[in-house]
Amino acid sequence: MLSFLMEPANLPFSGALAVMISFVLLEVLSLSLGAGISELIDSLFPDVDVDIELPDSSPSAFSQFLSWLRVGKVPLLMLLLVALTTFGLSGLFLQALIQKMTGNLLPPFIALIPAGFCALPFTRVIGGLLHTYIPKDETSAVSEDSLIGRTAVILAGTARQGKPVQAKVQDEHQYTHYIMVEPEHAEEQLRAGQTVILSVKKGAFFQAIPEKTAP
Repeated sequence: MLSFLMEPANLPFSGALAVMISFVLLEVLSLSLGAGISELIDSLFPDVDVDIELPDSSPSAFSQFLSWLRVGKVPLLMLLLVALTTFGLSGLFLQALIQKMTGNLLPPFIALIPAGFCALPFTRVIGGLLHTYIPKDETSAVSEDSLIGRTAVILAGTARQGKPVQAKVQDEHQYTHYIMVEPEHAEEQLRAGQTVILSVKKGAFFQAIPEKTAP
C-alpha cells in the first residue's frame, strides 16, 4: 500500500491527502492553544492575494461557480479540506483501477484531469451536507438581505470588483456568516483585515464599501 502511494504517478494525490492531514493536525493543535488554524492563517498571511485573473466577461460565471461549490456558505478552510480529500481519493481510486486493468499507472498530468472533475461534484455535495449540519454559529436562518448595512471583516486576499474574497459578518442574533465580498466601486480594493460595510447583495456575493467612507 505504501509503495502504491509513493509511486511518482500517485504523488499529486497522496500529497493532497498529506496536506489535508497536516491541516487537520494543525487545527487540532491550534484549537488546543485557543485559536483555529483558519484564524492563524488569516493573521500570518494578511496580504496574500488569492485573486484569479479572469476575462472581463467572466465575473458572473465565476461567482456562480463559487456559489455552486458552497463558497460563502461553508468556511473556506473546511471546503479546502473536503476538496483535497476528494481529489486525493478520486485520483488514487482511478490509478488503482487503471493499474488493475492494464498493469500500469496513468501519467500524473493525465490522471489529474478526471480526478479534478470527480472532486468538484463531491466537494459540492459534501459542502451542502456541512452547510446543513455544522453548528449554527457558522450560519443561521436569517435572510442574507438582512446583512446589508452590517459591518464585515475581510479574511484574506484583496477583493476587486468582479473578484470577490471571503469575509465574515455577524447578524442581529450574533451568528457568524461567511460570505464573498467585492468593492462596490471599481476603483476601490478591499484588503485582508479591513472592516467594510455591506451595501448591496449581487448574485452569490455582496458588494461593500470601506467603513471609513460609509455615510
